[in-house]
Amino acid sequence: MLPSEETLLPAPAVWRRYNKTDRTLDRWLADPVLDFPRPLIINRRRYFRESEIIAWERAQAAKSRAA
Repeated sequence: MLPSEETLLPAPAVWRRYNKTDRTLDRWLADPVLDFPRPLIINRRRYFRESEIIAWERAQAAKSRAA
């Protein structure tokens, strides 16, 4: 997939995906241990690459299985 074809999720879609608030998303972004994917800022709005979100979810699942 070319970068221009990649799906971008607006921040509210990410909140809904995890049933969390914007403030929680801010905390996740501020936590270097959590390593949550960094957003792209477009017109002062945050967008997340769906592929990075999925990769992060898989990494979190692998960590929980290993624990």
